Amino acid sequence: MLINETSKTTNLTKKAIEYYTDQKLIVPSVLENGYRDFSESDVECLKKISVLRKLGISTEEIKAILVDETGELLQNLSVQKELAAQKEQKKKGILDRLSRDKSYTDAARELEALEQTATIAERLLNAFPGYYGRFICLHFARFLNEPVKTSDQRLAYRKIMEFLDNMPALSVTQDLQDYLTECTQHISTQNIAEMMENTKKSIENPDQFLSENKEYLERYLEFKQSEEYKNSPAFKIQNQLKEFNTTSGYYDVFIPSMKRLSASYEEYCRQMENANKKLIERYPEIAGLYD
Repeated sequence: MLINETSKTTNLTKKAIEYYTDQKLIVPSVLENGYRDFSESDVECLKKISVLRKLGISTEEIKAILVDETGELLQNLSVQKELAAQKEQKKKGILDRLSRDKSYTDAARELEALEQTATIAERLLNAFPGYYGRFICLHFARFLNEPVKTSDQRLAYRKIMEFLDNMPALSVTQDLQDYLTECTQHISTQNIAEMMENTKKSIENPDQFLSENKEYLERYLEFKQSEEYKNSPAFKIQNQLKEFNTTSGYYDVFIPSMKRLSASYEEYCRQMENANKKLIERYPEIAGLYD
């Protein structure tokens, strides 16, 4: 298929097709007369490129996406878009407050906190592979909206950045990576947000949650103690993450620093500890299961 027909089929200009060809996003064959011959595969690839470009994805990112069979890059980009959307919404709020009270000092503090939020969240996304990285990124991002006012907060921020810069890579065996990818490939950023919101509601009123979900919890806890679960990939992944978090300094450095940086995260941890305590009081046989 020559470029004129390809242009009509893909609804792309000839200039755009030539550009994507020059960028090596597609590699059409060349006929004896020097004309480029675009295959059906090239046409389908151009259609994908068109969609991705309209979503604001760069050609360099598209190159990686086109060869990524797991879909992980697209999922990570979805998280980055979510973070960017949250950031723009917060900037709009800062601008609105600035227009009303004209406090540039407060605006500067809020913008500094916003930049730090983005930096920590993006590094978390890159530090942990796959679904776990997306979940942990979005989980912590919601606690990083407070202005950094004290010297202790600034020190905590530096400790977090140092930890993320020097943290060893999380190594998961290929079979467990494949299992995690298969189980989580259809989980979107919206699904993750819904899970976090449900967790938030459950720890804010643990007595109500435990009463309303008694039968489900009993079945779940029974499964968690079964041989079936202990022989499952999910159990192996959980143990690997627990060991990594223990040896990497995640528990000893990162979490305490997050509590010092963010009052809302410290409160969340307090609520979580209280909810776990009530869970163990009601089901003492599971003590140690969630350490």
